[in-house]
Amino acid sequence: MLLGGTVSGSWSSPEEWEALLVKSRFKAVNAPFDCRTPRDEVDAYRRICQRRGVVIAEIGVWKNLFDPDPGKAAGALAYAKGQLALAEEAGIPCCVNIAGTDSPVGWDAADPGNYTEQTYARIVDVIREIIDAVRPARAFYCLEPMPWMVPDGPEEYLQLIRDVDRRQFAAHMDFVNMINSPRRYLAPEAFIESCLSKLAPYIKSTHIKDTRMHPTRLTTVLEECAPGEGTLDFERVLRIMDRWLPADAPVLLEHMTTFEEYATAYDHVSAAAARAGVRV
Repeated sequence: MLLGGTVSGSWSSPEEWEALLVKSRFKAVNAPFDCRTPRDEVDAYRRICQRRGVVIAEIGVWKNLFDPDPGKAAGALAYAKGQLALAEEAGIPCCVNIAGTDSPVGWDAADPGNYTEQTYARIVDVIREIIDAVRPARAFYCLEPMPWMVPDGPEEYLQLIRDVDRRQFAAHMDFVNMINSPRRYLAPEAFIESCLSKLAPYIKSTHIKDTRMHPTRLTTVLEECAPGEGTLDFERVLRIMDRWLPADAPVLLEHMTTFEEYATAYDHVSAAAARAGVRV
């Protein structure tokens, strides 16, 4: 697997970003640019990655296509199309977003409306609209699973892929986001095996992190955390991933804020991979 993540730190030029990239040891990254970035700057980042043997694994949308404000929703849709078009142009395999919600609480909020038939139909329609507008041949539009939003499990993701019925709609894997119940938390390896066995042919990029739950406190609270700060056995998890994913599959650490945090997480995962006999 190509272990990587988000390059952290401050930079004001592609050259400064390159220095941070080399220091990070990452072999896969998310795009440090978007569809509003000048093309000569995009090309500079791409040349750096090619020179350093690093894959740009994904480019994010991270905007709410169902924002209650129609103007913001329209802007998000236009941005999603722009990001997918740039992914196609730049050879980035995965353009990723979450499904979205019309909750007034926030763009990624848990809301009863997330699971209505009307919302599901909207999700299918908007994915089709994005893909049909861009007509990519090598880039894929994907949804990151969320604990309280479609898709929130491997069977639900498979059904969504069938219902969207577009070749360029594929899967983004984040199994920790789908460990959203004590049952899944307490048998994580079986659940991760289920996720990968069902979705492996469609997976274009994967996030890797840890999870924890207090064993006696009521009620249930599941928390995402950095690898090594939760309860996942990464030797076993990485063996499962290695069975189902290609040797060059990008696997990205996420949601840390400092270089040191990413370095500690990278060390934890790479050490577990070495013990498991999984090549990173």
